[in-house]
Amino acid sequence: GILVCVRATGVCRSDWHGWKGHDDDIKQHGLPFVPGHEFSGVVVETNVSSLAVGDRVAVPFILSCGSCHYCHTAKRPTVCQNQQQPGFTYHGSFAEYVAVPWASRNVHKLPELVSFIQAASLGCRFTTAYRAVVQQGRLGGGECVAIFGCGGVGLSCIMIAAATQMAKVIVAVDVSIQALQKARKLGATHTVLVEPQNDVVPNDVEKVRKQVIQFCDNQGAHLSIDAAGFTSTCENAIFCTRRAGRMIQVGLPIDSSKRLPAVPMGRVAGWELELIGSHGFAALDLPQLLNLVSTGKLDPSILVERQVTLAEGARALQEMDKGSPLGITMITQFGPESKL
Repeated sequence: GILVCVRATGVCRSDWHGWKGHDDDIKQHGLPFVPGHEFSGVVVETNVSSLAVGDRVAVPFILSCGSCHYCHTAKRPTVCQNQQQPGFTYHGSFAEYVAVPWASRNVHKLPELVSFIQAASLGCRFTTAYRAVVQQGRLGGGECVAIFGCGGVGLSCIMIAAATQMAKVIVAVDVSIQALQKARKLGATHTVLVEPQNDVVPNDVEKVRKQVIQFCDNQGAHLSIDAAGFTSTCENAIFCTRRAGRMIQVGLPIDSSKRLPAVPMGRVAGWELELIGSHGFAALDLPQLLNLVSTGKLDPSILVERQVTLAEGARALQEMDKGSPLGITMITQFGPESKL
């Protein structure tokens, strides 16, 4: 393994979920605990021949073992049986230093043109989005993609879809006008506003679905992505998928007390829909994503709204009680002076 001096780490909604007690791995670990899983930095100790002290590195949040059945035989490290996740299974990157196990297969050197902030911005948002859109979603040339939920992962999905230059239509769907305006700037060709549900004005589900389908050649999306994990976004994504299309579930449902999605299995069978789960990102594929950044096709740092100290980052985590910020809060100062 290696020891990394953290130069930049993002404050993610997943960190908030862990802090609020929603994550079983953190519960099992117990307190005290250090969150943080979207980071980049410099190697300061190593026993790995491929990485030297002083190397600038990017660290994915799923660290696979390389020896279990799913890593070695199935070649699916994202579902590694022994996976470690900084900030969830062990102390994370809201700190000056982080230990990284199995570094030879999981950690990658940063290209010269990729900054620490860009690498940390890839975090779990862009890596997760890349897997959902490109790997699991198999976005093809001239296809229509609809993305339900324009939070961190949803906006990243839009940027990835735009960066690949494969999609003919990119539809963004959200309850927030501000989020949809951001989606437009980042590459969405069409937006659909979902009116909030309340006792006076019920949510017009059919109107939303009709709009999405119309934007997608009146057939529906080739690729629909639930990037939010709500019952409504899951159901809308399925019903907006065209015949023989793919629906990707990448948003993680949190509140099990609410109504579970009603999946129309008759439609799934009759229309030969593919419902596909997507989790994290395989570290072995990280060079593909870093190449998009180094060649200027993708700039994840566009989503960085502010750079803060470690103490300010902790307060930003607490502020998520009031809602999710549109952009990324990036911790870049871990002591009296910034390391950037």
